Amino acid sequence: MTRASFLLLCWAFAGLCHAGEATWPASKAHSWYREQGWVVGANFLPSTAINQLEMWQADTFDAATIDRELGWAEGIGMNVMRVYLHDLAWKADPPGFKKRMGEFLAIAARHRIKVLFTVFDDCWNPDARVGKQPEPKPGVHNSGWVRSPSKAVHDDPSQWGYLEAYVKDVLGTFRDDRRILMWDLYNEPGNSDYNLGSLALLKQVFAWAWSIRPSQPLTSATWYDNKTLSDFQLANSDVITFHNYSDVASLERELQEKTKLGRPVICSEYMARTNNSRFETHLPVFKRYGVGAINWGLVSGKSNTVFPWGSKPGTPEPAVWFHDLFRRDGTPFDPRETSLIKELTARR
Repeated sequence: MTRASFLLLCWAFAGLCHAGEATWPASKAHSWYREQGWVVGANFLPSTAINQLEMWQADTFDAATIDRELGWAEGIGMNVMRVYLHDLAWKADPPGFKKRMGEFLAIAARHRIKVLFTVFDDCWNPDARVGKQPEPKPGVHNSGWVRSPSKAVHDDPSQWGYLEAYVKDVLGTFRDDRRILMWDLYNEPGNSDYNLGSLALLKQVFAWAWSIRPSQPLTSATWYDNKTLSDFQLANSDVITFHNYSDVASLERELQEKTKLGRPVICSEYMARTNNSRFETHLPVFKRYGVGAINWGLVSGKSNTVFPWGSKPGTPEPAVWFHDLFRRDGTPFDPRETSLIKELTARR
């Protein structure tokens, strides 16, 4: 087979072929990581939004709340926020969506915070719709969060044309924006019982992103024991990312495994207090290993993530929050936690 024929086959079956030079060499990834310093932050949704659509749609984009809450993050030394996008917010209004992304980046930059944008997501409610979003179900964890894309699109490759346009437009527009830390191309592929049903889309989104090849690194975090999905994520991410909501012994085992892969490592989800995943136990370990740490949740709000997974309607606010750091008035749930974060990040 000629080289030209091989490249043509790789283009035709992009989701099945490794990108080769499209994935950064490990040396480039380490050079990039050294420039960042220790990455510490949170997964961010403003307290006034129930989900990604409410965050990004024009009528409910809340710059004032975003500015105020990112100020609290800056105040304790956080330097990154992981933020979910949504394909339907782009589809409804591509120029407006990208304009609001730019506004968010400008607010974050004023607070010395970089942004890790997450493109697709397999978690929670299957059928997202543009327009007014539902009110939270009292006591129910993440009652209004929506998958991206919706299940009907996820399951139908004939509808993926607009997903390709979305990925290429957004990554192409912001490909050299230094305010962006990384692109997390697909959150928890295989969740919601999709399992290997998400493999084809996972491969496609990497292929679409490689065709743009932004200057920021690309990643997708491992999160559960599915070797096929995890092997693809680990082999094709410029920087290794993972999720761990277990105790500190589990975290150390995973850190030892991940750091052996020879690339920089960032944990892009952790901290569930009643699962024994806590700041006081975990954050010093992340610092000792030189691994970035991004906990779930900054401010308690409409997402209801102070309640644990599986909480039922009417559940009272728990004495020990599951996720989140601050109340809506900016006071911390536990001042000892915010003091520890500030001490370890050494930003006074």
